[in-house]
Amino acid sequence: MSIEENKKNAIAFYKAAYEGSPKAAIEKYVGNQYIQHNPDVADGLQGFIDYFERMQSDYPNKSIEFVRCIGEGDLVALHTHQTWPGNDQYVTMDFFRFDENGKICEHWDAIQQIPEKSANPNTMY
Repeated sequence: MSIEENKKNAIAFYKAAYEGSPKAAIEKYVGNQYIQHNPDVADGLQGFIDYFERMQSDYPNKSIEFVRCIGEGDLVALHTHQTWPGNDQYVTMDFFRFDENGKICEHWDAIQQIPEKSANPNTMY
C-alpha cells in the first residue's frame, strides 16, 4: 500500500469508528491484531469496538473534523478537532501504524481540551 492509501484509510477508519461503526471499521481497515496505547481503551479489537460503541451511545451528537493528515513509512498521523455535547472541544493527535498488508495494527494518541482563554491569538490546529 502507498502512503496516500494509508492516509485515506486512516481517515476512513477513524471517521467510521467515531461516527458509530467501530465494528465495520475494524473489519475493513484492521488486520489480525490491534495494539492500543490509549490507557482509556482496552487493548485489542474488541476493546476498540466496545469503547467506540459506548462513546456513540453516550454522545451521539459529537463531531470530528480532520484538520491534517501526515504519512511517513508505515505511520499515519491525524490532527483532529472534536466537538462534544455542550461545545466541549478537543484537539487530538492520533498515530496509526500499518502492517505489511496495509492494515492498521497499532494506535497512539494525545488529547488536549481546547481552553476558553489562550495567551495567544493562534488556534490549536
